[in-house]
Amino acid sequence: MSDPGPAHCPPLRPPLRPAFRRVAALLLTGCLATQPMVLAAQQPLSASDWLSGSVRGPQRESSAWRPGDGSRRPDPKGQPSRRAVAESGAVGPVQVTRLDQTNPDHTGTQSASRAGLPADLWQGSDPSVLAAQVLSTPARLPAMQGLMRRILTAQLTPPQWTPDRAPDPSAEAAPKTAGSIAGQLFLARVDRLLDMGALQPAQTLLAAAGPGEPEIFRRMFDIALLEGDESRACAIMDNTPGIAPSFTARIFCLAQTGDWAAAAVSLHGAEALGLIDERRAILLTHFLDDAFVDGAEILEPADPMTPIEFRIHEAIGQPLPTTPLPVAFAQSDLRLNSGFKARVEAAERLVRAGALSHQQLRAIYAEQRPAASGGVWERAGVMRTLEAALLSGDLRQALPRAFDEFRRADMADLLAGMVAQDLPDSEDPDTARITALLQAWLGMRPLPDAVEPIETLPLPEAPATAKGEALLAAMTDIDAALEGDLARAARGVAQMRALGLTQDADLAAAQIALLSELAGEAG
Repeated sequence: MSDPGPAHCPPLRPPLRPAFRRVAALLLTGCLATQPMVLAAQQPLSASDWLSGSVRGPQRESSAWRPGDGSRRPDPKGQPSRRAVAESGAVGPVQVTRLDQTNPDHTGTQSASRAGLPADLWQGSDPSVLAAQVLSTPARLPAMQGLMRRILTAQLTPPQWTPDRAPDPSAEAAPKTAGSIAGQLFLARVDRLLDMGALQPAQTLLAAAGPGEPEIFRRMFDIALLEGDESRACAIMDNTPGIAPSFTARIFCLAQTGDWAAAAVSLHGAEALGLIDERRAILLTHFLDDAFVDGAEILEPADPMTPIEFRIHEAIGQPLPTTPLPVAFAQSDLRLNSGFKARVEAAERLVRAGALSHQQLRAIYAEQRPAASGGVWERAGVMRTLEAALLSGDLRQALPRAFDEFRRADMADLLAGMVAQDLPDSEDPDTARITALLQAWLGMRPLPDAVEPIETLPLPEAPATAKGEALLAAMTDIDAALEGDLARAARGVAQMRALGLTQDADLAAAQIALLSELAGEAG
């Protein structure tokens, strides 16, 4: 890795003298020399290359130092700042920590019975096989999105797991895999939630396992950044002993806490030691030096983009659009400081990914009147008209118009999720037909007579073990319906029924049968 040097990266203001830069480099060298290299460069489990890139550094970038350790400014009396201590001898609240949960694969946020899944779903399978399947199984049909969320968050009996295997002498120099650190299946479940954009469920799952492991900490840090809560992200780093973040994260958090001088020293020291690449050094220089505020230089975004660089681009006045980025970044546009159009577009994208509820989208549509026409503005407008019609009880014009508008955008399923439960019976033929379609999509009523159900196949023999692999394979087969392969989808539905997930299978079958009615251009 080459040292960008001052010729490539403009100096901070006020510029640090060369001697001071050498001192900073020596200080950082001494810090690194006393610490083990615990964060070797690793490939993330997920196919999403952006995941956990915020605090993943090169092999040499390792230190036990964290924001808050010796970098706080002294108090007004000239005494070093200290962490809070007890103000009295009173007994504080009791905190409980489970000592038997050494395997994160045990972790879940709902019981197996509440999730409607067998507790032994993972039994008889290799964790690495399950992890790969979890990451690769598609779930585009809304019925399968809901099932996938339950699979990922359920507390199930983990598959066979050996925490401390003897190392292979031939692979002594190989870095640890993420699975050997924190539970391969657990991290795959979290990564799949993040791939879906479901930040809150992923954060809850990580919190249940605890942030002590580097792989868990990295994801918690990224989630806080994606939610726009930089203070919480830095607090996670500050309060997680033994976790070694990247220099980019350290510099960012030092600036967040107001210690700009320490951030500048860290940046120049990291540059001198070749611990930060030229592109990130330039980005951080723009972040730390207000001389660039009024500059015309537009920095090229990283590919892949990481949450911390996404936040720094926003901080320097060069915010990036989230549309070309992974869907998890769309959560940033839901903040109240985003424009109405950006909030609606992000909410639509997240609902389609199964990361946001339909009622949250409905509430965002109602926030204000459309400011223009076409696209998202039209959908917001017809939703306002439909809301008024629901109050008056006369849906003859509003519901067909809303159905056509959402169907034209291939979002009729979103309309069903928002209003199907509120639609009354109607004597108007067109309104009654649309009501029947939307309610059947949610499984609230049988398929209309005009809709042909998919083929019913004999139930295969239910597997005695490896039920999880069979279920994920069935979900993959069901997804083939969106490509027109109804025969394969029918096999998936039959397999799911054999596994005892009858309600999920019935809902999937109904939605497959309704695809041609709800998808595509309006007639």
